[in-house]
Amino acid sequence: MVSSTSLLLSAQKKAASDENYLLVGTYTSAKSDGIYVYKFNSADGSFTPVSNASGFKNPSFLAVSPNEKYVFAVNETGGKDAPGTVTAFSFDKKTGSLTKINQQPSGGDHPCYVAVDKTGKWIALANYSGGSLEVLPVAADGGLGLPFLIQHEGKSVTKRQEKAHVHSTVFSPDNKFIFVPDLGQDKIMTYSFNSGTGKTVAADPAFTATEPGAGPRHFAFSPSGKFGYVITELTGTVNAYSYDGKGKLTLLQSISSHPGDLSGTIGSADIHVSPDGKFLYASNRGTSNSIAIFAIDQATGKLTNVGFQSTMGKTPRNFNFDPSGNFLLVANQDTDDIIIFKIDRKTGLLTDTGKKIEVGKPVCVKWASIK
Repeated sequence: MVSSTSLLLSAQKKAASDENYLLVGTYTSAKSDGIYVYKFNSADGSFTPVSNASGFKNPSFLAVSPNEKYVFAVNETGGKDAPGTVTAFSFDKKTGSLTKINQQPSGGDHPCYVAVDKTGKWIALANYSGGSLEVLPVAADGGLGLPFLIQHEGKSVTKRQEKAHVHSTVFSPDNKFIFVPDLGQDKIMTYSFNSGTGKTVAADPAFTATEPGAGPRHFAFSPSGKFGYVITELTGTVNAYSYDGKGKLTLLQSISSHPGDLSGTIGSADIHVSPDGKFLYASNRGTSNSIAIFAIDQATGKLTNVGFQSTMGKTPRNFNFDPSGNFLLVANQDTDDIIIFKIDRKTGLLTDTGKKIEVGKPVCVKWASIK
């Protein structure tokens, strides 16, 4: 007979194995002061506040190193009095706390995105107002070294596109390229990347053009690496591409991320492919405040819309899957909450769990294991 003590210990061990750290980047405001850390339980979608790294202006977008010992945050500021910066933190898994290591200039105003390469030795960030891409080395202690800046030049057809506006920096699955959507130029710029030296130069081809006025924003690869997807902010579409593994994207399809009968403003934001590669999700701000859900044809990479889900709040920015792939957490910037949705793994559809995290101006959702 199994003792009650053994059953209790087994249950406690199972609960602990379901837990991960949830890290939330924010725009600092009266309701927010920096980066927030929670424990999240993937068994039931529950969460517990753990810590807060306060005193950092607009740590909006975060990246976690591959070994999960370090966290990098852009400080989304601009102008002579508060130029953009990027901050490196050490992450203590025992306490769930963040400690500043150092800070470097981002090289342009309003850095809005940061990513870590597969080796953990480099980060790449996007300066939106500055219209530039910056690559920085990561030292053995997690600190950031001197940056290398690539300035974009160009514009497109709308008022928002009066100059270059770099919006994200995405490393290819093999770590040999960086894909950089530029909302201002209507181009996905492509750079060859050397993880040994950090050398970053224009690839061949140097860019993939989108439809004029589209405003490419965020980019995501399928788990197989055979397909890539970009969300366009200004026209609210998802472009699907085949990827040859050598830096070249070929357009397969352009599909709306909004219902056909939508009347109002468009402001698409983020895009992610589910861990199993079966579904793609895209967030829409503006009038819609929704998540568009698409099934992915595994052979062709093309998308079929299977539904839309209200984000139960206003201005959804980044969203992310929990490590189990069972929940989708959506950050609603203007209602100061993160809504926790349950994912139907067969249909891709979302169900509101009734749980939400109340935090001021959430912008980014990232994960780290507890062990």
